[in-house]
Amino acid sequence: MKAIVLKEFGGPEVLRVEDIPLPECGPDDILIRIRATGVNRADLLERQGLYPPPDPQPRYQIPGLECAGVVEKVGQRVTRFHPGDRVMALVSGGAYAEYVSCPADNAWIIPEGLSDVQAAGIPEAFVTAYDALVDKAGLKVGQRVLIHSGAGGVGSAAIQLARQMGLHIATTVGSAEKAEHTKNFGAEIAVNYHEQDFVEEVRKWSGAQGVDAVLDFVGQNYLQRNLSVLRTGGVVVVIGTLSGAKGQIDLGELLKKRLIVRGTALRSRPSYDKMHLVQEFQEATGALFETGRLRAVIDRTLPLDQAPEAHRYMATNKNIGKIILSVSQG
Repeated sequence: MKAIVLKEFGGPEVLRVEDIPLPECGPDDILIRIRATGVNRADLLERQGLYPPPDPQPRYQIPGLECAGVVEKVGQRVTRFHPGDRVMALVSGGAYAEYVSCPADNAWIIPEGLSDVQAAGIPEAFVTAYDALVDKAGLKVGQRVLIHSGAGGVGSAAIQLARQMGLHIATTVGSAEKAEHTKNFGAEIAVNYHEQDFVEEVRKWSGAQGVDAVLDFVGQNYLQRNLSVLRTGGVVVVIGTLSGAKGQIDLGELLKKRLIVRGTALRSRPSYDKMHLVQEFQEATGALFETGRLRAVIDRTLPLDQAPEAHRYMATNKNIGKIILSVSQG
């Protein structure tokens, strides 16, 4: 099969297509013939050698954390799927390829009416957003949330989910165009961080009450400011660290307001933990995708061999929603 194998780390130019054997399909696995795969920030880090795959280390290091395609083969203990089923899946790596093998419990049937490209933009972004809003922040109807990077893949998913949960939503973006899009997704206010201070804008929007939760992808540069916009008992859920992984906070404020800082990541979780999260997500959101109330926001689609260009484009921060790689097979 054709796959993008990392034989060295570096810039986008290291993303080269190789011919390698098909992955093995274990007794609890399914082998998926991939038609489309999503590009994520984590892929850029992995390409640079900063986000290694979890143990056991694969024979071939292939980026890609989500995909959509057709079941080619099922393991001997798998009963939920059959060859020919259209599925999307959350994987620990290997999706920049024509085939990937993954635990059957981390895949689910693509809802009717969704294309492969639309489905490929769902698993990583929406499961991450669901985990942050529901499992980590525990948000309820009527509460307020600040979602940073609202025009990105996870951000756009989180805003849509938050709207369906009945939350009041503020977000941060880097342009007027992105602000308009995020309001269409469901945000009540969109703060352009190039022109405005999100702490002050959120304070005004919330009537000086603060928010119940912050979903953050920035890390170091935003950590203390995130704490300052929280109301008493609020939680910051750290999903990414674009500005750096180390930061300082005012412990006095943390104690006085009884604040919580939580981290989340999908790739490094044990398989059983990921399985329960995927099943919970399916049950809660399946009908929403079928009716179109939730949808993956797709910025653009490029062929697999243009993965370097996809990475370059993502690094510009110009995308609104997901970047998808299409996998053409005969």
